[in-house]
Amino acid sequence: MADATKYAPIGGVNSNHLVADLKSLFSILKARKTVTFAAYAFTLAFVAFTVFLAFSPSPNASSPWFTNIFSSFTTSTITTTTTTTTTTPDSYKSQLSPFYAFLFPNTSSRSSNATSQSHNQNTNKETFQTPSLENPTQSTLNSSHDPVPVPVPTTISTTKNSTLQGNSTSDEAKAVNTTSDKNQTLKSDEAKAVKTNQTTNALAPAPAKIVSVKPNQNLSSNASASSSAAVEGDVANNYTASLAKKQNNRAKEEKDGWLKSLMKCDFFDGEWVKDDSYPLYESSSCADLIDEQFNCIRNGRPDKDYQKYKWKPKGCSLPRLDGHKMLDLLRGKRLVFVGDSLNRNMWESLICILRNAVKDKKRVYEANGRVHFRGEAAYSFIFKDYNFTVELFVSPFLVQEWEMPDKNGTKKETLRLDLVGRSSDQYKDADIIVFNTGHWWTHDKTSKGEDYYQEGSHVYHELNVLEAFRKAITTWSRWVDANVNPSKSMVFFRGYSASHFSGGQWNSGGACDSETAPIDKEKYLNEYPPKMRVLEKVLKYMKTHVTYLNITRLTDFRKDGHPSIYRKQNLSPEERKSPLRYQDCSHWCLPGVPDAWNEILYAELLMRHYRNQHQQKKA
Repeated sequence: MADATKYAPIGGVNSNHLVADLKSLFSILKARKTVTFAAYAFTLAFVAFTVFLAFSPSPNASSPWFTNIFSSFTTSTITTTTTTTTTTPDSYKSQLSPFYAFLFPNTSSRSSNATSQSHNQNTNKETFQTPSLENPTQSTLNSSHDPVPVPVPTTISTTKNSTLQGNSTSDEAKAVNTTSDKNQTLKSDEAKAVKTNQTTNALAPAPAKIVSVKPNQNLSSNASASSSAAVEGDVANNYTASLAKKQNNRAKEEKDGWLKSLMKCDFFDGEWVKDDSYPLYESSSCADLIDEQFNCIRNGRPDKDYQKYKWKPKGCSLPRLDGHKMLDLLRGKRLVFVGDSLNRNMWESLICILRNAVKDKKRVYEANGRVHFRGEAAYSFIFKDYNFTVELFVSPFLVQEWEMPDKNGTKKETLRLDLVGRSSDQYKDADIIVFNTGHWWTHDKTSKGEDYYQEGSHVYHELNVLEAFRKAITTWSRWVDANVNPSKSMVFFRGYSASHFSGGQWNSGGACDSETAPIDKEKYLNEYPPKMRVLEKVLKYMKTHVTYLNITRLTDFRKDGHPSIYRKQNLSPEERKSPLRYQDCSHWCLPGVPDAWNEILYAELLMRHYRNQHQQKKA
């Protein structure tokens, strides 16, 4: 009509035709307005209805498409320990993708694959482990309804914060987000892009958060995330256990190496080194156990440096005596000292060390309630909590002191070189026995050897002291071989403890009270005692293994460690007049040198325990 109007002659138009044409034009415009209005109304209604369905899903299982819209929305959000959810730009796309897929099904090959959500899901948990797939040719994601074929994505990217949930009754599953770009590369640090044929019917096990799936391996959304978490937990536990095992093995190797070094070490070739961590105990903590003769601090000795030395062998380092560990080694056993007052020195030292390791001191006591330890033939301290006893049997010569009638009807003292001490039957079954003798062989009677040594009924008119000592030690060694069971008992012999009398002997004005430091040069040491050479020869031919604690040289350095004039508190009138004449330069102050003897004994027990353990393993 527009064209007809354009070419009509001007001024030649019939009025009737003009009115008719205007009416026709208005009717057409009215019809177009009606159609346009209807189209806008339909579009608005459709959009409103779609939005309503998208954000108000029906629980009806017969409406799967909008259920999937809602599930896509919920699975793309991160649910943490609270009910607040947060979406990212990627998750926003995943929410709208089902809507566009519904309107434009032909473009679904570029849309994101969404997983269905179980109605019983626990929204308070999240997993960070997501499997990666390798370019599957066809994929099926199981939902809570019938399986729906979906186009195959070329690349699947995993995100740390996604969760995937399928038909599994587990509370946790994994989310798989697809990308629309075929060549897109995964930039996350915790996932990988993979490219082989694969279906989603099994979950690949993995030792870490990132799951790497092999070609043709099945991946199923039915596998629960809790199973993956369990796998991770097992791996973590296995790693921790493996690390702990390696550490234990390393510590065991170090301990084994240390013990082996002790076995190859000469404990008695070394030197005294200053160590401020010593002594092992304070004299005040053992005031009721240390004899007055050995308690130098209580008797007024002013210097204490003599307590601050540790014996250091050249080839190894002795372990510091640990009272708790030693008590464990001695649990249920009898440890017996047999010998003279120098063994009493060592016995009291050990009691102090071990008692200080016990919580309840009242459960450590002398069997007969004695509080003084001189004058009796035997003493026994009981450690009740450990069923352990540490005992002392007085036997200065290891053979019997004897009496026999003299010609004029009196009795004279002799030493029976052919009879072991009378108390021997009481300790022959002990688990550990420490013997010693030496100092009493320097006294007048024994050193002179006139009408004193006896064998059977024969008394030697004169006998060299070294020969008498050899006979006595041979008698002792035969008794040990005949009566001590080496498979049950450990036998030690502690060697001669050096004395440091200067200007005379113990009964002729010998003194050591001015000594406050050890000897620092070997050339000042005394000659090795000949009696100990005799002992070593006898030990060599014994059937029973005897561990020789050769402390002679070790003690010879320590001229500073004797009680000297601090041997007693209550001096006699004569002693007060000339105290320098009555000194003790053979025994040792406690704490002091005998503690080192016990540290060597402790090292020997550790080595014996180590050897027994290895023999049992081999057996």
